[in-house]
Amino acid sequence: MMRVLLAVLFVSAGVMHFVIEPTFTAMVPPFLPAPRVLVWISGVAEIALGLATLAPRLRPYAGWGLVALLIAVFPANVYMVFDDTPAIDAPRWALWARLPIQALLVGWAIWATEATKLVRR
Repeated sequence: MMRVLLAVLFVSAGVMHFVIEPTFTAMVPPFLPAPRVLVWISGVAEIALGLATLAPRLRPYAGWGLVALLIAVFPANVYMVFDDTPAIDAPRWALWARLPIQALLVGWAIWATEATKLVRR
């Protein structure tokens, strides 16, 4: 059940990259190039990796892919804390809360996908 919930979370988040693209584009730190393209790439990655968590043969790879993705988007979460972007309508405490939640998501991705099986081989 937790694996399905993880898949739904990431597929939904990936779809939102396209539904409310301007909000996600506003989250991209200015030092990164082509914010719109980065939003599209991360959206596709979230959808693909979320779906891959449901395929037993792909599951451990999807887990490590989610870990890499969560690490890659972490600068955007930090940027949101310190930037007053009007497109991001959230209280400051919620933006701060996202930072440790990323670590929890990393742990959940590793656990739910049994990603450590690849390390033990």
